This record gives sequence, structure tokens and C-alpha cells, in this order.
Amino acid sequence: MKTMAEEEAKQQPQEKPEGGDQYLREGRKAESLLRVAPMGLCLAAMVIMIKNAQENDFGAVSYADLSAFKYLVYANGACAAYSLLSAFYVAMPRPMTLARSWAVFFFDQLLTFVILAAGSVSSEIVYLAYNGNESVTWSKECGVFDSFCRRATTSVEITFGSVACFMVLSLISSYRLFSSYESPIPFLSSKDLEIAAFPC
Repeated sequence: MKTMAEEEAKQQPQEKPEGGDQYLREGRKAESLLRVAPMGLCLAAMVIMIKNAQENDFGAVSYADLSAFKYLVYANGACAAYSLLSAFYVAMPRPMTLARSWAVFFFDQLLTFVILAAGSVSSEIVYLAYNGNESVTWSKECGVFDSFCRRATTSVEITFGSVACFMVLSLISSYRLFSSYESPIPFLSSKDLEIAAFPC
């Protein structure tokens, strides 16, 4: 019967053949560069939205007047910071253990949904600003604040560009996690029920 140590050893990624070190270095470098890409997009979307304000004879409007746009700014800021930190984390020359792979996978998924939610709720506000809603007597505000609407639209479009980047990163981290490690170690509890145990 195989010991627990043997089972845990099998959970580690298999070593690469000759030249594997160079393969890992190139892979880390490519993924690190890919992780830096959404940072620029997030910062651009955030700055455009922060500077988005307009004042005319009909009144004044700013991104801070709308909670969806404020959330977009916060989400882009958080995702930009994570993008930079994860790029450094992946680039560090150390083995990617099961726990580290799970951590990268979890945060990739979390930030993907955070930025997706920010883009989705903001795009709904932009849609209502352009088209209004007759059933609740909301007027088409972009006819009055056209410059504000154009900048908001640009920020939302850039945000969805960063969403695409984070989706790619999520696919990469999920592929690494689920292709490099075997299934959990099964063992029987006192009630003869099979339970999955994940080694650390």
C-alpha cells in the first residue's frame, strides 16, 4: 500500500526534461509580461473616469455622482495593483507548489469577476444615459452632457479590455493548477465515507 508521503510526492508537478529550466524561465517571463498588460488598461480606465466631469448651463455632473462609476474606479485601481503584484510573484524563481497555484488561481478568478462586475454595471449606466428609460421617465442625459458620456464610454470600453486580459490569466492559472497536479488523495473516514484530502 502506498504511503502518504508517496502520494504527496505525486502531487508535485513533474520535472521538465533536459532544458526544462530554460523552458520554465521563458514561461515565467511570458506570463509576467502578460500579467503586466492589464495594469496599463486598468490605470488608463481609472484616470479617464477620475477626470470625467462636465459643467454647462444645464448643471454639472461628475463620476463621483454615480456609485457605479466610483466602483469602476476602485475596481480598476485594485486590479492594477494586483496585476503588478502577481507579475512579480510569478516572475520569482521558485517552484510553484500546490498551495501557490491555488492562491494564484483564486485571486485571478476573484479579480476577474470584480472587474467584470465594474464594467457591467457601468455599461448599464452609460446605456441609460444615452437612451433613457421612458417607463420610469429617465431622460437621455447624453444630449446635455455629451463630453461626460464620451469619456465614460471610453473608460468602460478600456475596462472590458482589461476584463479580456484577466480572463486569459484565469485560463492560464486554471490550466496550470488542474493539469500539473493529480486528483486529491482519497481516504476513508470512520463512517466508511470517501473524503478527498488535499495535501498542502
